Amino acid sequence: MGTSNHQTYHQTKNAKNINKLRELLKDFPPFAKDFFRGIEPTSSINTRIGYAYDIRTFFRFLLSANPSFQSEKISSLTLDDLDSLESVDIEEYLEYLKLYTYGGKTYSNDERGIHRKLASLRKFYLYYQKRDFLKNNPTTIVDMPKLHDREIIRLDAEEVSELLNLVEHAGEHLTGRKKSFYEKNKLRNLAIFTLFLGTGIRVSECVGLDIEDVDFRENRIRIIRKGGKEEYVYFGEEVRTALKNYIEITRENIQPTAGHEHALFYSIQRRRMSIQAIENLVSEYAGQITQFKHITPHKLRSTYGTTLYRETSDIYLVAEVLGHNDVNTTRKHYAALEDDKKRSAASAVTLRK
Repeated sequence: MGTSNHQTYHQTKNAKNINKLRELLKDFPPFAKDFFRGIEPTSSINTRIGYAYDIRTFFRFLLSANPSFQSEKISSLTLDDLDSLESVDIEEYLEYLKLYTYGGKTYSNDERGIHRKLASLRKFYLYYQKRDFLKNNPTTIVDMPKLHDREIIRLDAEEVSELLNLVEHAGEHLTGRKKSFYEKNKLRNLAIFTLFLGTGIRVSECVGLDIEDVDFRENRIRIIRKGGKEEYVYFGEEVRTALKNYIEITRENIQPTAGHEHALFYSIQRRRMSIQAIENLVSEYAGQITQFKHITPHKLRSTYGTTLYRETSDIYLVAEVLGHNDVNTTRKHYAALEDDKKRSAASAVTLRK
């Protein structure tokens, strides 16, 4: 299994993101570009793009809502301007984020969006404070917004079975062009759903798969994790069967569009499937199974993580298989299941027969 084609796909994606960040930074003050250069060795390009959007929102707030800066442009802001701000300015920014209008569009942030934007701003300020370019850091005086725990949305075992049955047999009630379209994509769709539910990979990792990344001898796939780390994920017989059927029966008969010859999963246009296309596919099928849960590829990942933890009770294994760098991230996601274990322990020991 060569690596060149797989790397080429991710290098192409990375190059697009680098250009995207450069475009964003064109409107930034000159000093701000030092921050993005400074964090490059310890952050991914996607993370830096996220910081750019968050910090741009803060700059826009200063220009549109703070009287001191209303006659300026973003590119003319200076470090002295940042140094002049007080904690009340940051508190006004957090209030502004709840609901604001910019460029004729209305935006809003929930507690997680506000929390992330303040964290980004803190990191931005801290970079210059550490280098003695700023004496004042009002972001550290303002408390981080409290985050309330959210229940993990996932499918139960019965819903998983229903979903796979639907993907496999939905065409029995279709006719004409709809039936033809369904049959053409059935094995591909079944392979995608089975892969999500049987390995817990991310949608970006699924989209990035090339045919060379599937190893049936070892029953594993090679994926590129967030941050560019290469890993192998192993799969069981159900995933093996679904992938083999798709590759040998459907994919072998597709003449791909030029430049997409190595993709594992093809769209109807014979191109590598996009993240949006897979998200739409999951939404379309899962919506027929449950109307009370908004199921996305990430929720299928959570479903796999939950099943794996319930079967093994090994939080470290779940963290490793899901590609979490910190087991505390995993523990936070599956804390409710840990509580279930503790609850069952309470009745496991009998004091009197």
